Amino acid sequence: MPKVTVERSRVSDQVFGILSREILSGRYPAGELLPTQRRLAADLGVNMTSVREAVKRLEQLRLVESRQGEGMRVRDWRSNSGLDVLVHLVVGPSGLNPQMLGAVLEARRLMLTEAARLAADRRSEEQAELLVELADRIAAAGSIEEAQLLDFAFFAELVQAAGNVVFVLITNSIRDLYLQNAEAFLPLLEDRASLVRHYRTAALAVRGRDPARAAGAVRRLAEEQERRLLEALS
Repeated sequence: MPKVTVERSRVSDQVFGILSREILSGRYPAGELLPTQRRLAADLGVNMTSVREAVKRLEQLRLVESRQGEGMRVRDWRSNSGLDVLVHLVVGPSGLNPQMLGAVLEARRLMLTEAARLAADRRSEEQAELLVELADRIAAAGSIEEAQLLDFAFFAELVQAAGNVVFVLITNSIRDLYLQNAEAFLPLLEDRASLVRHYRTAALAVRGRDPARAAGAVRRLAEEQERRLLEALS
């Protein structure tokens, strides 16, 4: 197990990162007992307080369960964890995990396609105009970084217009993954000129209350972004 080095993040954050990666990778399988907190502290070269804080976060993510007199047992994250675990699955010490990222992008595409369909029926006038404005701003963005922020704003507004609170909560979870690793996701917006028409078609279809056209434009946009990002990682 690697020693913790104090750099930008707190020691407990680093301990949490090490342990969560080893659990999610299967290094510690479901049902197995983790080493004692004292042993972990010694192996990692940190104090007990840092280990306790890290274990508390693991418990909050439902990755481990602590029982008096038994220790810390690894839980089956596939059966017990929620969306909060996404960022730790997709992002590892060497960057984005293509397999896990592919699953996230597939879910994103399916959700956004349906969100566009719903938004065309449920949007307010203000939401419709904002989507058109954001599409125009993406086209006029002066840098890929600016376009990236506008891209997320566009889809976040689309989901809001869909009026489905579960879609909103999922988007909130993906937002942390997206913005905390913004540089890795830049391929989504490369060759932006070929994507601009999809944003505008989707926005105009939502404004015109055309669910099929809105869904089709968003699906094509998400598919193209998905392809670009996965190719960049291959």
